[in-house]
Amino acid sequence: MASFRTATSALVLALTASAAHGQSLQATIDAGRRSAPITKYEYGMFIEPIGGLVARTLWAEMLDDRKFYYPVVSAARDVPPPPNAEGRPGVAYRKWRPVGGDDAVTMDTRDPYVGAQSPSVAVDAAGPRGLAQEGIGVAGGKRYVGTLWLSGDAGAKVQVRLTWGQASDAAQTVALPAPGSGWQRVTFAFAPTADSANARFEITGTGSGRFRVAAVSLMPEDNIDGWRADTIALARSLNSGFWRLPGGNFLSDWDWHEAIGPRDKRPPMFDYAWSAMQPNDLGMDEWMTLTRLLDVEPYVTVNAGLGDANSAAEEVEYLNGPATSEWGAKRAANGHPEPYRVRFWNIGNEPYGWWQIGRTTLDYFMIKHNDFARAMRAKDPSIVLIGSGAMPDQMHPKGTQENPTLASIQHKFGTDEDWTGGLFAKAWGNFDGVSEHWYDRAEQRPNAPADAELIEYVRSPSNQVRMKAEEWKIYEQRFPAIREKKIFLSMDEYAYFGPPTLKNALAYSMVLQEMLRHTDFLTMAAFTTGASTMDITPTASVLNTTGLVFKLYGEHFGAGTVPIALDGTVPQPDPKYVVGYSHPQVKAGSATWPLDMIAALSADGRTLKIAIVNATHRPQTVAVALKGVKTRGAGRQWLLTGASLDAANKVGAAPGVSVRESNVPALGKRLTVPATATVIYAFPVLR
Repeated sequence: MASFRTATSALVLALTASAAHGQSLQATIDAGRRSAPITKYEYGMFIEPIGGLVARTLWAEMLDDRKFYYPVVSAARDVPPPPNAEGRPGVAYRKWRPVGGDDAVTMDTRDPYVGAQSPSVAVDAAGPRGLAQEGIGVAGGKRYVGTLWLSGDAGAKVQVRLTWGQASDAAQTVALPAPGSGWQRVTFAFAPTADSANARFEITGTGSGRFRVAAVSLMPEDNIDGWRADTIALARSLNSGFWRLPGGNFLSDWDWHEAIGPRDKRPPMFDYAWSAMQPNDLGMDEWMTLTRLLDVEPYVTVNAGLGDANSAAEEVEYLNGPATSEWGAKRAANGHPEPYRVRFWNIGNEPYGWWQIGRTTLDYFMIKHNDFARAMRAKDPSIVLIGSGAMPDQMHPKGTQENPTLASIQHKFGTDEDWTGGLFAKAWGNFDGVSEHWYDRAEQRPNAPADAELIEYVRSPSNQVRMKAEEWKIYEQRFPAIREKKIFLSMDEYAYFGPPTLKNALAYSMVLQEMLRHTDFLTMAAFTTGASTMDITPTASVLNTTGLVFKLYGEHFGAGTVPIALDGTVPQPDPKYVVGYSHPQVKAGSATWPLDMIAALSADGRTLKIAIVNATHRPQTVAVALKGVKTRGAGRQWLLTGASLDAANKVGAAPGVSVRESNVPALGKRLTVPATATVIYAFPVLR
């Protein structure tokens, strides 16, 4: 490897194509100028149970409100959930409805199995009475398994039924054992013979007396410890490195203690952050199982909203403590004797946000952060603590908006609008890294020419990354110990809010390339959300265009790959067609406009890799000067593109966007990149 750093020979490849305004586009790759190797944490994922987000994507449960948080009433008696703090409407779920009349079901609060109430059904010999839920997706030929808890009078004859069509044979009924005075767990299974997006599940009884039910569950038989087999396989293919969980805004009023132990006995709770009911089926043991199935490391955020330092310390001990410790013993009693050994821990989620439950002032939260850090490290000194930061470009009073520039935010550094600076000034020594979150809206620019509209649309989210990188340089000047102590940046929530099309895939390609320019300090990142990399129906899933981008870069610019310098002759221009707000006015990308390029050497130094994003409507050709490295022989190419910018990947349809692998000639005089495409080249290195 040292020979590449000191080599002085250069191979110059001719370039004849033109860039903007006739300027000659040239790129110089310098293997002697290297950044820190890419970590396996650059392609992480964030996940949060926002309403039914996880339940409808990764978790295999098919029934909503399985623990009967809501009463079983007719639709006319429904009460909608209140809006959340941001004014968004509450999350609506499929509801249980009475069968056999509105008076068939009452909610028994005297001896509920779980939570505050259980449905109690008065049966009748004249016909079935009970409760039902519809709108369930099933696949023909697949087997589904279920459980419920049952009690009641011996005279009640109880059955469950699944209906998936109008024909008489499009249903299956299973008789349950006679109920008794105590709660008993019963099992059942169905095998529908046809697909349906609107299957109906019923629990009914005839005979005499009453019966009660609780904690009803229905899952595909191929579920893996409660997780969907198909989406887990797709998510595993992303090679994410880590997943940050379990929130998110949800976290700030969630008590992790109530989501351990037998799943059916965990009480449901109401999440006021998203105005949604949660059955509490997903506790820390389930989240740890998810990361094991995905072969990634967990990154746990603790509740620093309504939560306290002691609760966070107990969580550390539950996950990492030996079975001889107080909370480690509880974990072992729950079937997990070995510690999970979680390395990465985040104190609080967006505590600076007016929308956040438990929001405090900067000064008070720094006291809180330090208290949490001491308590958590007392339980496990080896953990890596990440503080919840927010740089000045993100901070502004409620109701105000801006498109920040480096000049416009200078006055905010060191003030209450600088939470990242607050960590450096008031919590030094109590964190190892700092988290940052950003979100960007995918907005059209109707007044721009076609190529300019496309380039600025695609570059917009990568400007968010560049702004963070520029601000980090300011922090390094203000606090030189950042470099000495190797404090790192974790961009552990981010997303570009637009449809997962080819156009957005080009944008995410530029986001990842901008991140890989800053590996000396930007060592972790988590996309919002892991489930957003897929197109998912109740019965099937495929990687969408966003997922293809993460898979592509994760495979070819993975852990150990060493980014090397890439200079150019045409700098990126200033954004010209600015729309909306919260779009940083910086210039992300390489000096190879209208292309964006990065280069790297494989971990073993045997392969030169070049990634190029062409966000224009025509092919572009580039010439490259290689310094400190020579290539030999033919290479390989991976081309991500589609038939149109609106192309997408959907379940049940041919892929609109794909990655095609092919051989390419030895690196010669030209590299030509097709229009609206991301391409990665790999060429063997002459050693």
